[in-house]
Amino acid sequence: MIVAITGGTGFIGRKLALRCLAQGDEVRILSRYEPDEQWKLYSANWYRADLGDVSGLSSFVDGVDVLFHCAGQLTDETMMYQLHVSGTQNLVDAASGRIKHWVQLSSVGVYGPISEGVVTEDSPLNPMGEYEVTKAESDRIVLDAAKRGAFSCSVLRPSNVFGADMKNQSLFRMIDMIERGLFFFIGKRGASANYIHVDNVVEGLLLCAVKEEARGKAFNLSDYSTIERFVQIISDALECNSPQLRMPERFARLISKSLSVITNFPLTQSRIDALSNRSLYSIDRIQKCLGYSHVISMGNALQQLVAAYKSRE
Repeated sequence: MIVAITGGTGFIGRKLALRCLAQGDEVRILSRYEPDEQWKLYSANWYRADLGDVSGLSSFVDGVDVLFHCAGQLTDETMMYQLHVSGTQNLVDAASGRIKHWVQLSSVGVYGPISEGVVTEDSPLNPMGEYEVTKAESDRIVLDAAKRGAFSCSVLRPSNVFGADMKNQSLFRMIDMIERGLFFFIGKRGASANYIHVDNVVEGLLLCAVKEEARGKAFNLSDYSTIERFVQIISDALECNSPQLRMPERFARLISKSLSVITNFPLTQSRIDALSNRSLYSIDRIQKCLGYSHVISMGNALQQLVAAYKSRE
């Protein structure tokens, strides 16, 4: 199978590329940069181009069986529209009639900031931030192209993706707070921890690529735990006492607003949202349609994360 991956040097794309190479696929990677020394050890075909350069995309997609669109911008809002929207449109223009199937890596963020309840693929889209809005628009561009017959497509929407080599340091900071006895819960018991390990995301992407039942569908992908169990797993792996302190949500928000002028003050409104959220992303569809199951459990994934944290000390 000929596989093309945008974002192939990123956190998820890199894992996906290595998995495809391991199973014998011909892998093409699109990057603005020359391959580093590690990539030179692998047999991937390197295409140095940019999603803004339409002329450089044709050879990348020509004759491809599956295109994984994993390129994304998480931090620089000024670049999000250019990459997620304009870049996706350019890639669609180049890929139309040249590829068989497109797998779009999206995000549950396209449903908007949902604080409670079960979210399914049939839930209305209500993106709010620049990242979420531009990712939703990227999805629409791809789905519209598929409806016109340019190719078939599937969309995978993971929740918060984590793994030992992730750039996002929020979970490592949480582990550090737990180890130092500074972590506290916010609000009533039973808040949700909606995370998914990167290896599970790769598994979901590959199922979207090969399963006929995935054609034309979107799939949520998440693992669920209460925040109490989530923290208990980390505490056990750290071999320290699990936190017991709990702050009322209203009081936490008052403190956050009052001290928001302090640079890097850790108790932000978004962090309070994350620690008091009670939503759950259903994965019934991907389980029933594609036979998906987690390749790594939440418990084992968090134990690996703590081991990585300890190795950095």
